[in-house]
Amino acid sequence: MATELHYLISSLKSYLVELRETGVDGLPYGYGVATVTPPSVVAEEPAQLETNGISGSVRGSETVAEIRLELGDCRRCQLGDTRTNLVFGVGNEKSEVVFVGEAPGRDEDLKGEPFVGEAGQLLTKIIQAMGLAREDVYICNVLKCRPPNNRNPQTEEIEACQPFLLRQLQAVSPKIIIALGTFAAQTLLQSRAPISQLRGQIHDYHGIPLMPTFHPAFLLRNPGKKREVWEDMKQVLKLLGREPAGS
Repeated sequence: MATELHYLISSLKSYLVELRETGVDGLPYGYGVATVTPPSVVAEEPAQLETNGISGSVRGSETVAEIRLELGDCRRCQLGDTRTNLVFGVGNEKSEVVFVGEAPGRDEDLKGEPFVGEAGQLLTKIIQAMGLAREDVYICNVLKCRPPNNRNPQTEEIEACQPFLLRQLQAVSPKIIIALGTFAAQTLLQSRAPISQLRGQIHDYHGIPLMPTFHPAFLLRNPGKKREVWEDMKQVLKLLGREPAGS
């Protein structure tokens, strides 16, 4: 009996550690949430991260560079076979503001940097209107590889990238995340609501405030929506205690 119990505890511990390594924060238990790192495991494993309101078990205080190194020449989904370059992220790795888009496009795939095409130029203008420079913020995407022909991300592709995105955001530890477009907002918030319903109000992502707004590519096709995005950015600036550029 003792041997069976020891085996059960050992197996459970291994499973919980595996979950923790993939970025899972908790498991449902009744009406609450059961932590994936119980006290019996904490004593022998890296401590939980509690930074800027984030509660999640990660490998200590890992850096963005360490996460990128682990991602390597990623082949965790089919996009690894069709991309030109993996597009991880760019900017200030300790920024107060992180912009998260959907996936790299053609220009981003060729250069290996997020938001460098026409939509990226518009994003840069939005950042500047906020009184910031592109170098002041951190920019990344839900997917790290371009879907062929810029098609919508598929479920298995999001699932492969999501644990790395969570750890990436935890490593930056911003004061606010800005989710650009439907897929970024729905993925981060685990919601099926359209972006038109999600935007305009600040949500919570693992303890970090999150503002969904329209994607710059959508604004290029619908310039009349720029005013709504600016209203969203003014809420972001208010949370940061900043004033818009030129005010």
